[in-house]
Amino acid sequence: MLKKLSLISIACLACASTTAIAAPKNIIYMIGDGMGPAYLAAYRYYMDNPDTKAVESTVFDQLWVGNASTYPDDDTVVTDSAAAATALSSTHKTYNGAIAVDHDHKSLTTMMEIAKAKGMQTGVVVTAQINHATPAGFLAHDPSRNNYNQIADDYIDNKVDGRIVADLMLGGGTSYFIREDRNLVEEFKQAGYQYADNWTELKSLHKLPALGLFAPKGFVSALDNPEPLPLKQMTEKALELLSPAEKGFVVMIEGSQIDWCGHANDIACAMAEMHDFAEAIKVAKAYVDAHPDTLLVITADHETGGLSLGANGNYSWKRDLIKKVKHTGEYIAGQLLALKDDKVFYQAWLGLTGLELKSDEQQLLSKARAEGIKALSVAVKQRIDFHSSTGWTSSGHTAADVPVLAHGADKQDFAGFQDNTDIAAKLIKFIQQK
Repeated sequence: MLKKLSLISIACLACASTTAIAAPKNIIYMIGDGMGPAYLAAYRYYMDNPDTKAVESTVFDQLWVGNASTYPDDDTVVTDSAAAATALSSTHKTYNGAIAVDHDHKSLTTMMEIAKAKGMQTGVVVTAQINHATPAGFLAHDPSRNNYNQIADDYIDNKVDGRIVADLMLGGGTSYFIREDRNLVEEFKQAGYQYADNWTELKSLHKLPALGLFAPKGFVSALDNPEPLPLKQMTEKALELLSPAEKGFVVMIEGSQIDWCGHANDIACAMAEMHDFAEAIKVAKAYVDAHPDTLLVITADHETGGLSLGANGNYSWKRDLIKKVKHTGEYIAGQLLALKDDKVFYQAWLGLTGLELKSDEQQLLSKARAEGIKALSVAVKQRIDFHSSTGWTSSGHTAADVPVLAHGADKQDFAGFQDNTDIAAKLIKFIQQK
């Protein structure tokens, strides 16, 4: 497998033309993993001020410019995050599971590698492990997204003209970077990287290159996490560290766990992740407003869960009920599982969800409790969905088009309908104009 890329090979990448005259100096590329259009609508109603008649717009509504298709390079129509990340980073369609390689397992040059060759600074910021499918699609090359150790190795072994591709990496993943067979954290330190493994140390990072790993794998869900708005915090630090770059920077920032909540069919979880992502977008937007030579582009890799607002024939969606839910379904189930007394069980339920249940519904939860944590977690979310009229068609991905948002220099180039590869082509064209 190709591990090193030359300036010549990178310069040969063909990209679609754009109408822009001058390329933006900096690119902030934000991906809401699993964030289909219904998630934007749900967040709008979830955040609505009940004291006003009108429904207020959100930062998503204010920056929306178009939609994108997401299909992979096979006949399934429904993409996974690896194929989508490859498309969004390299302009190339590939098979589900592929990390920036084609069907022959040949490496596909990514925009981060091109940016590195141009002397720009580069980074990825995620709430999953940093070697998860989306960030991996920008920094590594592997036939399978499941090869987590090999992908982590690629982050230091895959170089452009002798240089590590990413100047900044923030997210989870210590279990993949500190292993018995290889300690990548020490290797990064030896290569000159600052390292942080807690939120206090994140604040103390003051120069690049830098690596921050704040969980063994992915972060605790935003709804359960005692650390408030982790993606917003990392976005602030990333832009602070990247801002001095003389030749500009490219950073990919992912709201990783919107997708995980969608897979879990957990609406309260999804709204908490959307909120963290929205707050991170506000940070990025403020940066663009202060630095007009910066382009902000936001999209999703795919939709997850087939979310619907209104279900079971009910013409309503009760977001106020969802706001009362204090934790994810999995967390709530874990708290309830050991409570054998039904009265204590129900009081704990009320404290965690604020949702009153009829006696037959309480019996359903008691039955699920006897079956174990998985069954109880499903039952918890089903009760919340039933009472809020939230619907799901899948525990996986769907082929729904995804939103495209943009702000700043050349934002008009992303208006209307496009494929996910078109987004990458336009961004790469800007980078190549450096």
